[in-house]
Amino acid sequence: MNILLATSEAVPFAKTGGLADVCGALPLALAELGHHVSVVLPAYRQTRYCGQRIEPLGIDFIIPIGSKMVTGHLLRSTMPGGRVPVYLVEQDQYYDRDELYNVDGKDYVDNCERFVFFSRAVLEAIRLLDLPVDVLHVNDWQTGLVPAYLKIEYHNVPRYENIAALLTVHNLSYQGQFWHWDMLLTGLDWKYFNWHQMEFHGNLNLLKTGMVFSDSINTVSPRYAQEIQSSPLGCGLEGVLQHRHDVLSGILNGIDPQEWNPETDPHLTAHYNAATVDQGKPLCKKALQQELGLPQEPGAPLIGIVGRLIDQKGFDLVAEVMQRWVQTSDVQWAILGTGQPQYHQLLETLAQRFPQRVALRLGFSNPLAHQIEAGADLFLMPSRFEPCGLNQLYSLRYGTVPLVRATGGLADTITGFDAQSPNPAANGFVFYEPSALALGECLRQACDAYRRPEIWKKLIQVGMHQDWSWSRSAREYVALYQKTMERAKKPQPAG
Repeated sequence: MNILLATSEAVPFAKTGGLADVCGALPLALAELGHHVSVVLPAYRQTRYCGQRIEPLGIDFIIPIGSKMVTGHLLRSTMPGGRVPVYLVEQDQYYDRDELYNVDGKDYVDNCERFVFFSRAVLEAIRLLDLPVDVLHVNDWQTGLVPAYLKIEYHNVPRYENIAALLTVHNLSYQGQFWHWDMLLTGLDWKYFNWHQMEFHGNLNLLKTGMVFSDSINTVSPRYAQEIQSSPLGCGLEGVLQHRHDVLSGILNGIDPQEWNPETDPHLTAHYNAATVDQGKPLCKKALQQELGLPQEPGAPLIGIVGRLIDQKGFDLVAEVMQRWVQTSDVQWAILGTGQPQYHQLLETLAQRFPQRVALRLGFSNPLAHQIEAGADLFLMPSRFEPCGLNQLYSLRYGTVPLVRATGGLADTITGFDAQSPNPAANGFVFYEPSALALGECLRQACDAYRRPEIWKKLIQVGMHQDWSWSRSAREYVALYQKTMERAKKPQPAG
């Protein structure tokens, strides 16, 4: 199968979030299964420092943007390992900037124009590079116009007529909404600016456009695919998703088993696997406590948190629970991340007042993230919504028991322990109501279980023996690609 993956970011070339991790790992896993995969993304300033060799191809092209013509160039590189080719769309006026989408927290005013150019360039690259493509896999709003151009402008063009289009929605809350006059930049007929297709409350909506014109839609967990078909997680697009529910599915993201492997992780003091976790993990906990300045108390439950300190991640619940627990329990907290200023201030105050209970690192450190995953006993993810989530999967692999709220990919991956009705598949703790009361009660149950070694060891072993690798996810994507190709063969009018 020939797959072209179009994305606005991919590790190691450019990254702002989880989209880059997915689009960097999935192509490699698909290639391992024997498929022909190529990746295309913009040539940002970031890409110059990615560590991969990039070479010009001497291929120029001209793209119509509204009433003007803009020239671009194609560059070539490869994913690490050399098996997956990567094509970069160079246009320095659009992409040679400090950040990918915004500066000082404000979106670039020409973001619509930048990704109109990229979307058209993706389709032109197929012709210019003579790429065989069975499935064009696009990701999020930045590539939402690609399926529309494919169905409207390229549907009768040789080489393009049999290409199937799949859109993956990584987070529905980011939709690429722009004022209606930006429709002129797309070059598409105004007839498509209607509430069935590209218009959304008077604006141009690029994610909605991708949903309407793709042959298949998927998101990054089965539960999230269900949740976004109703309010509030549908973010206003629930009607579109309900209408297209027959082509909507969810596939869980995977993790890189080489990057996240407690047997070989270079950031850890001690290495271990499921057979040796009882020996290795206490050493990692001791090292983490020492690194963070926490008392080296092996019997005190150590809770890890890594990520954005924001309401969406349930940090308002964490803050309320922490303020009580630091005064009444022996639980230790190891927190790494950045987010809303009020949580920075609260956590800094708690860390100063209770240095034996709270260790805070504002910012991000990849080595420390790995050390927290290995050294913590519990990993906390009380998100209000979570399309997939990866840290709970890292935690399972590292023998760190996740405590999560039942939403999105967290609900799909974590089976809650219940002392009253033991489930042999339990690998963590789950609460449902997004309240500090529910979180606190779940945390109390987890701490009770922690003090019963026979229960805790079982939870660790179940988690460490599960397969959450990209090879599993890639096989599911191959099946979805095949379904998408079958759908594309059926006659579908462009408008």
